[in-house]
Amino acid sequence: MAEPAEPELAEVPLLGGDVTEGVVRVGDTVRRPRQPWSDAVAGYLGHLAAVGFDGAPRWHGVDAQGRDILDFIAGDVPGSPPEPWSTTDAVLADVGRLLRRLHEASSSYRPPADACWFGTDRTVELPPDLPALFEGPPELVSHSDVTPQNVVCRDGHPVALIDFDMTRPTVRLADVVNTAVHWLPLKHPDDREPVYAGVDVPARLRVLVDAYGLDVDRRAGFLALAHRGARRSWHLMKANAEQRGGGWARMWAEGVGDAIRRRQAFLESEHDALTAALIG
Repeated sequence: MAEPAEPELAEVPLLGGDVTEGVVRVGDTVRRPRQPWSDAVAGYLGHLAAVGFDGAPRWHGVDAQGRDILDFIAGDVPGSPPEPWSTTDAVLADVGRLLRRLHEASSSYRPPADACWFGTDRTVELPPDLPALFEGPPELVSHSDVTPQNVVCRDGHPVALIDFDMTRPTVRLADVVNTAVHWLPLKHPDDREPVYAGVDVPARLRVLVDAYGLDVDRRAGFLALAHRGARRSWHLMKANAEQRGGGWARMWAEGVGDAIRRRQAFLESEHDALTAALIG
């Protein structure tokens, strides 16, 4: 007598992401549409698993529908706008420590020379006077999108990162700056979610860099990189909107370009206070 077939598990849509559509939960796994960089991300996640980093999902291959299969990591995601409980200095410090653990785990990874990462499938025209984001070669491969939508918490403590689509070679400081943009948040007051109204951004910057353990030299370069990053981000987001469409086009239509310009103005107006928080 034939064994009874195992029942098919329901697909539950996972909402809340900005640009990746069609992500679903199936049992204790997540299924994501494959992208040109899926194989590179899979290799990186494999390295994190091999070195014992427990703050990322494992990759388990491709399903019959051609989707990546990853662990579903149970917990609470602060989301967008973030839940009030996730905006405390204690959570921010945990995010800094989680990012540092990720970087330590990533530092020994050597990706294949021909690895395809997010961003290599678009064409971006940058102003000739705009410097590179960072000097020299990348230090490591990292997540590069540590936002409140991409951090899983348990009992109020960040424990894992999800959505590694934007993983790519970078430097530690660029990842710290990007994390600060979303978690302080390092944005103009007009563009902060209501739960961040009135927050002391310089004080929160100090919490983040202290918890990460950012060294003196990188602290000294933080604001310069933040300025370059904001200038570059405007052009990159515009290119994504025009060439990728979907959620990227929606964000551009909703005014993300204007918000980036306001962030530049905020960085300039608060330069002294932010510098004092970094190195005071």
